[in-house]
Amino acid sequence: RGLTYWFDEKRKTAFCLIEAPDKKTLQKMHKKAHGQVPNSIIEVDASIVESFLGRIEDPANAKNTELNIINDPAFRSIMVINLIRTCPQAAFKQFKPVFLKFNKAVLNLLNVYKGKLVRQSEHHFLVSFRSVSAAVLAAAAIQSLAKASWKNKNAIHWKIGLSAGVPVTEKKSIFEDTIKLAERMCKLIKSGIVVSSEVKELYNSENTTAFKEGKNLLALTPADEKFLTLLMDYTVMAWSNTHLKVDDFSKPTGCSKSQLYRKMILLTGKSPNDFIREYRLTEALILLNKKAGNISEIAFETGFSNPSYFSKCFRKRYGYLPSDYLMANAG
Repeated sequence: RGLTYWFDEKRKTAFCLIEAPDKKTLQKMHKKAHGQVPNSIIEVDASIVESFLGRIEDPANAKNTELNIINDPAFRSIMVINLIRTCPQAAFKQFKPVFLKFNKAVLNLLNVYKGKLVRQSEHHFLVSFRSVSAAVLAAAAIQSLAKASWKNKNAIHWKIGLSAGVPVTEKKSIFEDTIKLAERMCKLIKSGIVVSSEVKELYNSENTTAFKEGKNLLALTPADEKFLTLLMDYTVMAWSNTHLKVDDFSKPTGCSKSQLYRKMILLTGKSPNDFIREYRLTEALILLNKKAGNISEIAFETGFSNPSYFSKCFRKRYGYLPSDYLMANAG
């Protein structure tokens, strides 16, 4: 049963939402209807589709014609907002009213710029926009809000990642590639707002004023995105290995040691050694917030071979010893 479709004339692609018992039946239906089969099929939840794309059935026929042609591409801009608490729960209590007010204000801004909230937790927002320009303007407004709200930068860190793409690729989830890029940009890049090369290109095509980068606004190039993907694919696989060395990143990223260093400084603001340590400390902070083990267990689980060195690095980064952080979280 065909529910609806989206057709992107610019990119010459179509996406159909179909209710079927299995992929084989769906392929038979397509073949019988027009002699072709889909390039890609993924199983989705109708409510998730609606969250991203805004509808799960054809709109009413706007014109008195036999065919109801829907001029609605499925291409979307995806925004990821990450808020990372960097102090213990007990110390964060004083910032809780500001935090709740900030989150409410973010939701209001997303509504103003017609962003559809797909998923939200206390420290994470996933949002879909039809308009690239609206997404960029919303990100800038949220950035201004964050600067005004969070005078104490030791309480929370925030990042916004913006990417754009189509709902179905070779991956198993809707907008999986687009979401992954936005999340990775959020996690790694030094600026407050990071946008993909496609977002920048589309923004420039929609506006007479060119996209302007700044201290807290960075646009990646296609080469940057490729490097970021290779770097993160390897990091996700190897970061917890206590024997991991900087040289190990050269082959997966296709860079010499000097090239790797320059690229890392440019994009993340960190040397490869600092990047690995920062990545591990961020993961350790998440585990400590979840109370997912004692200090030694978390140190080894996050790739530190020495709990004492882990404690030293953690204190330098967050201003607390891990033991004090855990104790304050328990309070």
